[in-house]
Amino acid sequence: MDNKQVVRILNQLADYLDLAGENSFKVSAYRKAGRAVEASRYAIADHLDRLLELPGVGKGTAGVIVEIVETGHSSQLERLRNELPQGLPDLLSLQGVGPKTIYTLYKELGITSRDELLQAAELGRIRVLTGFGAKKEQKILEAVKNFTQLSERVLRVHALQVARVIERELTTLSFIQKMSVAGSLRRGKETVKDLDFVIATTHPEEVADQIVQLPFVQEVVNKGSTKVSVVVDVEGIQISVDFRLVTREQYASALHHFTGSAEHNIRIRQRAKQMGYKVSEYGIYHDDAEEMITFKEEKDFFAHLKLAYVPPELREDRGEMEAAEQDQVPALLQQDDYRGDLHMHSRYSDGAHSIREMAEAAKERGYEYIAITDHSQSLQVANGLTIAELREQWEEIAQVNREVEGITVLRGTEMDILPDGRLDFPDEVLAELDVVIASIHSGMKQDRDTLTRRLIEAMENPYVHIIGHPTGRVLFKRDAYDLDFDHIFQTAKDTGTILECNANGRRLDLNDELLKKAKDEYGLTFSINTDAHSVPDLSRVELGISTAKRAWLTKPDVINTMGLDELQEWLQEKRKMRKEID
Repeated sequence: MDNKQVVRILNQLADYLDLAGENSFKVSAYRKAGRAVEASRYAIADHLDRLLELPGVGKGTAGVIVEIVETGHSSQLERLRNELPQGLPDLLSLQGVGPKTIYTLYKELGITSRDELLQAAELGRIRVLTGFGAKKEQKILEAVKNFTQLSERVLRVHALQVARVIERELTTLSFIQKMSVAGSLRRGKETVKDLDFVIATTHPEEVADQIVQLPFVQEVVNKGSTKVSVVVDVEGIQISVDFRLVTREQYASALHHFTGSAEHNIRIRQRAKQMGYKVSEYGIYHDDAEEMITFKEEKDFFAHLKLAYVPPELREDRGEMEAAEQDQVPALLQQDDYRGDLHMHSRYSDGAHSIREMAEAAKERGYEYIAITDHSQSLQVANGLTIAELREQWEEIAQVNREVEGITVLRGTEMDILPDGRLDFPDEVLAELDVVIASIHSGMKQDRDTLTRRLIEAMENPYVHIIGHPTGRVLFKRDAYDLDFDHIFQTAKDTGTILECNANGRRLDLNDELLKKAKDEYGLTFSINTDAHSVPDLSRVELGISTAKRAWLTKPDVINTMGLDELQEWLQEKRKMRKEID
């Protein structure tokens, strides 16, 4: 049994315990153990005697891991599956409906499926329960109705995982000259409905035959010489995939066409028509000629229409055509511009690795600096640090900085903005930190004015540098807070506070639309951070970079592109500026 299978069972066990009403600490223990196994650099099955060396794995969870490896299952999970109605776990996928709510609905109304939940909500049976009411019933009703639409889409992070497995397999096939993912995944969208690949080949029939034999293909929908459509299953992620088979000459035009978006392609066709051309997925034609014009690269396709090259992330008909006509397409933020990650967690709170391990991994990625920003004292479910523990951590950070050359670890915190608006640490503690992130983790159902005020007051504190995951959304699970964004953006501008683009694949918060609004209308600067809880999580940065590209962000728009000296100077200047204003 490999590590991923162990992680999957541990996460399932945590879900079922949550659903059964177990205490949050026990649930958190299994999730933390799962992250530790996932982050392990060796096969757990071959080193069961070393389980207790893994951060976050105690005697209890170690025993469960041994059982999983030796038997292929968890007896505790099997018991919960037998005790809980079969349909209850499916209800966890409903946005905004948590395990305690599901458990109450099951105990009070006998609800065990989405259909039963929908019927109860429509009949008004939920609102009469203690602690529910009409408003909560309406939200549950909306969650059930939205589920079908949401379930048809896949998170970008998971779609990328599938796409890379497919790409690896395609490189082993014969007769493929060139290939690329296309569609909404190439455009950097946060969720996708399906995957598209464009393949250049001299032998389309042979390539089609090979594609349908790939090991992850579950269903063949269509197989032809120009298009193959299949359903794949990669590590439990099921998604439809279209493969477009074209000649090498047709490749650039086909890649542009199948990348989209539909709105962008309409504008391209309109542009071509004005110039006396017709555009197809295979090339460009003169109105009065049958000969097709093809291109070596996409940039040549754009140049033929007298347009600057438009990166895929901008192809949404949100101003890119006008910019391309005037040769004013911005030089978007690139991965190579990124100098350091300012939001990550260590084993001091709910992370799976030590400060040293996070620093060494960041150094391997070529970073100049990182900030360790473990949770603050009020967030006990995530092992938030007390002031004494925070000071103890500073000593370890100092030691790592002495012993690990080539990277600087900054002292930070992800501090809770409490429900009453207070910050979780006093100013005298914040003054000793290099980087202070303030985030909301509780009181998330407060009204618009209250939530907005909490963020405003945090930004007005001179020691707060960054607001973490500002809207609080979790894709497919929790909607963004109802906030007054104009007020928030104006305050961020007035106070010099940075708003985060959290690169966790389930957050991507701020999203591309809010980032673009904040930049265009308020001239704000941002921070792109992974919120990593383990070494592998550091790779999330690419999700943040693609979101930033969709928002038209450039290198100067993101503080993570600063060198260490410039960043430290900025961090100090922000505090000086606020003190002068105060």
